[in-house]
Parts: sequence; C-alpha cells; structure tokens
Amino acid sequence: MLYTSGRSAFLVGLYALLEPLPLGFFVAAWLFDIIYLQTFVIMWTKSASWLIAIGLVIAILPRIISLVYLFRGPYPSEKTHFWLSLLAIVIAIINAFIHSRDAYAVIPLGVTLSTVVVVLLLLANVQLALRGRTVQGGHV
Repeated sequence: MLYTSGRSAFLVGLYALLEPLPLGFFVAAWLFDIIYLQTFVIMWTKSASWLIAIGLVIAILPRIISLVYLFRGPYPSEKTHFWLSLLAIVIAIINAFIHSRDAYAVIPLGVTLSTVVVVLLLLANVQLALRGRTVQGGHV
C-alpha cells in the first residue's frame, strides 16, 4: 500500500498512519503477558486484554482499506500482507476471548496466541517492506 498509482492519496495516507498501531498494541499485550507469566500480578493480564481489544478496534480501518485495494494492485506481496494480517486479527479475536477468562486461566494459551499474533504481523510487515524496497530499486 505504499504506492498511490490509481489510489486515493487520502486512503493511502490514512492506511500508512493506522497500519502500525495495532502491531504496537499487540506487542505491548504480548509483553504484558510475559510479565504476568513471571509475576502473576493480575493487573498485567487485565491490561493485556485491554490492549488486545484496543488493537483489534484500531485494526478494522486499515484492513478495510487494504481489502478495497487487495485485488486492484499488481503486487502479490500486498495480498500476502493482507492475508497474514487478517489471520493475525482472527487469532487476536480468539486471544481476546481467552483473555476474558480468569487471570489464572489465561496462561499458557494467552501467551502462545499473543506470540503467534505478533509473529504473523511482523512477518506481514517485513515482507511488505521488502517488496517496497525492491520496487523502489527497480527489481520488481
């Protein structure tokens, strides 16, 4: 979604603004889950559940924008980015339900799902960034 050929500059700008935010919330939730694993202070798992919920709400608009442009662009890496991100969001929804349990019931499945979400989003963003680098360098 880096290039605006045939795309609304406003939507591309909005996408670029909102796309990294869910990853930040999911990474923070993952770190809070790890801290909870070490300390068993319930505040950490409750905070992680809020971070997951906020990350999911913020992830809606970039996914809708990405869906609109999904099949219009010639770049298969955008499709890969979309599907990896969508899979991560589906797993994050499941993780939100896991985090709604009692704090002691969140571990270890909550940490595992948080890890999977973060890894999928990182993979999606890295492959999209590498694609943007090769297109700019002229090696499509």
